[in-house]
Amino acid sequence: MMPTQADILQTILLRKQAEVEALLATRSLATLRNQAADQAPCRGFARAMQSKQQSGAAAVIAEVKKASPSKGLLRDLFEPAAIAKSYELGDATCLSVLTDVDFFQGHDDYLRQARAACSLPVIRKDFVIDAAQIYHARCVGADCVLLIVSALNDSRLPEFCELTQALGMDALIEVHDAEEMQRALACRSTLIGVNNRNLRTFETDLDLSLALFAANASHFTAKLGANPARIFVTESGIQTKADVQRMRAAGIDSFLIGETFMRAADPGTALRELFA
Repeated sequence: MMPTQADILQTILLRKQAEVEALLATRSLATLRNQAADQAPCRGFARAMQSKQQSGAAAVIAEVKKASPSKGLLRDLFEPAAIAKSYELGDATCLSVLTDVDFFQGHDDYLRQARAACSLPVIRKDFVIDAAQIYHARCVGADCVLLIVSALNDSRLPEFCELTQALGMDALIEVHDAEEMQRALACRSTLIGVNNRNLRTFETDLDLSLALFAANASHFTAKLGANPARIFVTESGIQTKADVQRMRAAGIDSFLIGETFMRAADPGTALRELFA
């Protein structure tokens, strides 16, 4: 299923509504809630990011992604467990696993396999529009979920952020412009990511992260030796050492990278080389 460029996000969100209905047809919200409560404790996604940043190193969320709507298949030999092990050896801080089936060729099993193969915290990378998906994410082992501001209204965004915290999870709140940044900052989440890729057109602009960080730097910086109250994550489009150096020179020390690593023979080696 490949949407046209102008309506990618809307097409995906419509599909998510059907997925939520299918999920709730097999398990009630109460059942999902009970199953989520029975899971082992989360690994501490935001805590891992804070610890890495405080050490002075870049905190990298390395992505396990088979395909994307804009680039198609990224990796023929796709083995989530092997990729996760490689990332851990390459000094990744956390993992991101795409679970969307129709547009990214993902699966919940990929998250289970990747998490079981390493000790890193894992974010379930999908398009959340309903609380049932958050409970389900905890049931499949996610330590963190992605909350995309443009997919959620002013009541659901803080509600879902609070729900993740109640479940012991973290939320990475993703924004794409100044107005969305203010909505994200109004929520109680440590992690705020700027997606340099426009989810409506899939065009990428690294200057977006630089501009939004500069405009909101006071929320993401701290005195020497102290953790920042918030962590700014730049997402998408990081391909070269020059890209990394440009971000770090501006004060951005946390990254979510997928495509660059997925195209490499050994993702963990590619990670280590990019941040050497």
